[in-house]
Amino acid sequence: MRIARFSIDGNVAFGAVEGDGPDGLVLDIIKGIPYSEFELSGTKVPLNKVRLLPPVLPNKVVAIGRNYAEHVAELGNEVPDVPVAFFKPTTSVIGSGDAIEYPSFSDEVHHEAELAVVIGRMCREVPRERVKDVIFGYTCANDVTARDAQKREKQWARAKGFDTSCPLGPWVETDLDPGDLAIQATVNGEQRQLGRTSDMIRSIEDLIVHITEAMTLLPGDVILTGTPAGVGPLHVGDEVAVTIEGIGTLTNKVIKRG
Repeated sequence: MRIARFSIDGNVAFGAVEGDGPDGLVLDIIKGIPYSEFELSGTKVPLNKVRLLPPVLPNKVVAIGRNYAEHVAELGNEVPDVPVAFFKPTTSVIGSGDAIEYPSFSDEVHHEAELAVVIGRMCREVPRERVKDVIFGYTCANDVTARDAQKREKQWARAKGFDTSCPLGPWVETDLDPGDLAIQATVNGEQRQLGRTSDMIRSIEDLIVHITEAMTLLPGDVILTGTPAGVGPLHVGDEVAVTIEGIGTLTNKVIKRG
């Protein structure tokens, strides 16, 4: 099931996305929130009549760096002995169709297409055999990065945590095998990244076990799983799209911060 979060007439709700093609999609409004058992209301609205919001409002976004070997190599780094984890704040999260605001402290902003895991229940110290039980679903993400700031600052907080640096969407797909999905990024329609989730150095199971050894994850929290090779620059006026097989396409324009 594809579950979107949206606003219409000033109201915010979750809905199940039904239909095919951009003009045939409708939202069946969900009663309540989707992390526990829920019912569909039967009230349907066309997708093109609503504003899509970030599909979740995470308490935290835990991101993983250097999890695809070719990406590690293209930036001249070594494969880490353990997963490299960092946080992106909630203020960095935007939805499909929202603008990425080019930060004033950077001259080199890059796109990074990623598969995002959405957590469905509170969990800590999750054993490998229970990982699937804590996953709500999957969505597309763009770990937008101020590469020059990342290079000159020992911490990545500003480089990867600036406002609008974490586009998520367009919705969460709850019925998906993430083991071998095509993941692509385009800029102004030109392909920049093309990889497969099967090329991850460490699996989703590895990452969730590793993260929950240290911290509790809450419903709606998001894990970014790393990016394949092909990262590159974004400029004001560009349109960047992240497409993941079985999920959909996350699209954002880059604007000058006002």
